[in-house]
Parts: sequence; C-alpha cells; structure tokens
Amino acid sequence: MPTQRAGLRSFWGQLPTEGRWLLSTVAVQTLGRGLTLPFTIIYLHEVRGFELGLSGTLMGVIALVALLVTGPGGSLTDRYGARRMLLIGTLAMMVGNTVLAFATTPAVAALAFVLIGINFGISWPAFNALIASVVTGEVRQTYFGVNFALVNLGIGLGGVVGGLFVDVDRPATFTTIFLVDAATMLVPLGLLLGPLRHLHGRAEQPLADAEGVPATYLAILRQPTVLWLTCLTFLAMFVGYGQMEGGFPAFARQVSEVSTRAVGIAFAINTAVIVALQFSVLSRISGRRRTRVMVVMGLIWVVSWLLLGSTGLVPGTVTAVLGVFAFHAVFAFGETLLQPTVPAITNDLAPDHLRGRYNAINAAAFQGAGIAGPVAAGLLLQHGLETVFVAVMVVGCALIAVLALALERRPDEANGIKKSDLPTAPVVGG
Repeated sequence: MPTQRAGLRSFWGQLPTEGRWLLSTVAVQTLGRGLTLPFTIIYLHEVRGFELGLSGTLMGVIALVALLVTGPGGSLTDRYGARRMLLIGTLAMMVGNTVLAFATTPAVAALAFVLIGINFGISWPAFNALIASVVTGEVRQTYFGVNFALVNLGIGLGGVVGGLFVDVDRPATFTTIFLVDAATMLVPLGLLLGPLRHLHGRAEQPLADAEGVPATYLAILRQPTVLWLTCLTFLAMFVGYGQMEGGFPAFARQVSEVSTRAVGIAFAINTAVIVALQFSVLSRISGRRRTRVMVVMGLIWVVSWLLLGSTGLVPGTVTAVLGVFAFHAVFAFGETLLQPTVPAITNDLAPDHLRGRYNAINAAAFQGAGIAGPVAAGLLLQHGLETVFVAVMVVGCALIAVLALALERRPDEANGIKKSDLPTAPVVGG
C-alpha cells in the first residue's frame, strides 16, 4: 500500500495543472449520472406509465443519436477545438436531464434523450482529445486508467445514493435525481469557463504532406493499425459493455435464476474491484506492450463468461449467486486492463490536428457495439440459446487476443514501447 500511495503521489506530481483540474472533478461530475442511470427505465415505466417496450426504445435513442453525431463531432473538435465542443455537449446534457425530469409524454422524453445522446456523441471524442492535448508521454496511459476508476467511483456512489432515495410512490424523488444530474454539469462548465478557459484542444493542420494523413475518416480507416484497433474496440465492446445492460442481467435472471438484488450487488462488486485495483494494475502494465495487456484482458474475460455460463448448471442456488458475483469481479479486473490501453493507443497514433477524428472512430466502434450487443443477446436468449450466447461471448473474447496480436506488428511507440527500449539493428561492416 505505501508503494501504491507513492506511485499515486508521483503520478499527481507529473500532471500539469490543467490535468489536475480535470481529474479532480471526475467523480463529482459522474455522481449525477450514477443517480439516474440504474433508474431511468423504472422512471419511464413505473412513474410516467410508458409501456416497457416503449421505455426501452426511448432509451435506445441515446445510443442511436450518439452514434450519428460522433463523426461530425470529431470533425468539429479538430476544427473548433475540444473545449468548445465540450461546452456544447455539457449544455445539451444539462438541458436534456432537466427536460427528462418533467417529461410526461413519450415525445418530450424522446427530445430529452436526443439531447443526452448529442452530449455522449460529442463529448467522448472531445474529452479524450482534450486530455491528450494536456497530458503527454507515459503519464497519458495512467491518466486514462485513473480517470476510468474515478468515473466508476462516481457512478457507483450515485447508484447507491439513488437506490436509497428514489421511491416509485413518490414521483418527485425521480424528478429530483434528474435535476441533480443536470446540476452536476455546472462543475465541468465552471472548469471550462474558469480555470481551463485558456485551453482549446486544437492543433493547427501542418503543411500539405507533412503528416501524410488526409483529414478524412476514410483515409484514417485505410491505415491498417487504425482498422485493426477499431475492430478490436468493437469486439471488446460487443462482448463487454454491450452485454452489461442487456445480456448479463437477462442471463442472470432467466438462466441463473438469481434475484434482482443479487444482480444489483454484482454491479456494486464490479465498481469496487475497479476502484480497488485500477492504480495497482496501472503500475504493473506501465512500460509493457499494450497489445500484450489486451491479450491478457481477452483471456480474463473468457474466464468471466465461463463462470457466468456455469451458473446455468445450478440455477436458483447459492452457488449460482456466487457465480454471478464472481463473473463481475473477474470481468472488472479485465476492465482495468482495457480502459488505460485503447484510449492511449488511439491518441498516440493520432496526429495532433486529427485527434478529434481518431477518438470519434473509437467512440463510434464503442457505440455501435453498444447497440448490437444487446440486440444479439436478446435474440439468442429469447430463443433459449443460452449455451450459444455464452459460446459467442467466449469466442469473441478469444478473438480479442488474436486481434491484439495482429495489432502488435504495428508502430511500437503507440504500443507503449519507447524508442530507447527497442532493440537496435546490428552494425554491418566497418
């Protein structure tokens, strides 16, 4: 523990002032999201009286809109700067949550979700681009990992507080949490308009042919490294986060036959493991090939899905409950390996003037998998193909390792290896 604290102090000391401002407020910003995330569909269905199918469809609007605006958002980030785009996204999130707090009709709720989707589509590439413009070198990978842990901490705490506060028999409690979520957006707005007002997160485009990468998405995707990384990201999201709100809960309830309380505890375990292990993991993967880290992550996720699949052999038992808990604990360990690596590779590959587009491609892969994952899980589990479902997840995790090894043949510096660490060619002659 003393070594970990020393490592954390060292990391904090290496951060520029702007990086400290951004990191120190993450948990507060995401607390509001944690308050509302687990309870949105309950709010729509049980408080506002929308049909369950309609409620789910309305929530899907967020991912769809985010996917549609991610591309333009990345281009605008490169053109006008990450800070300006974050201001727009944050305002959209604030207004969206305020509208949702008073949404009594599906049309008004849909408008709210469109605004929230705009935020997610714009803010993801812009935020990563802003971080990459402020934090450089090896510290960047650590930053992404610590940021991920703090995001989980804020969402986890928000979920606990929300669970204790909301009551379907008191609709005002739901209105309150959405208004609080909107109010937490004042924190990033204050940062961007105050201490960070001098940042823009935009780099001037170099002279023609200086970088050799045209400013189009098609040209970027034609690069083998970017294409492999995009495929890997999509697959990791499909078998990972794409199943967290759909495949996992459905399997746990229908096949493992555990209680909703057990499902909730499993998510809490996930958050606890990430917060507890992330910095320790970061210290161990520093200086190692990021592709090797992703190979390990894929194999860890294979174990997690096999654990969940095994609970179907003992449904409705204490063993099944423990298996569900174990799934989330092991899966969370894999997450601590994924989150520092993919954003770091993305931003180390990207020329400064194209960071918005590179991060937008990564975000689009994530969002596309977030749409496809629940659909695939729903179709398989609806038709009683739970064994096939688990097999698809296991094979997908194994393919992550294969794609990571394919990616390893690409540039070493983006893979977390410094030039000084690379073997030098022997001198021939003389």
